Amino acid sequence: MTEIFITDIQTKAQADYVLKYLKAENSELKANYDLNETGLTFPCGHTIFRLEAETINSEKVLNLMKNWKINVEILEDKICKK
Repeated sequence: MTEIFITDIQTKAQADYVLKYLKAENSELKANYDLNETGLTFPCGHTIFRLEAETINSEKVLNLMKNWKINVEILEDKICKK
């Protein structure tokens, strides 16, 4: 399973801290991120967090980040048609 989140995390240190905590909770978790480089505010400008594991407790991830005062949402799948 892969889950993609958008957040307002601004620094590599902050992102690494979140990833370290998430990986401590689930050692099989594969994770990476892309920092916001647009200069726009959340949600238009955002950091992408990609989490991959057999199972992901999305609600737990959302609640954890919100408790740390991080704006976070699940990136919705969208199908674009012509």
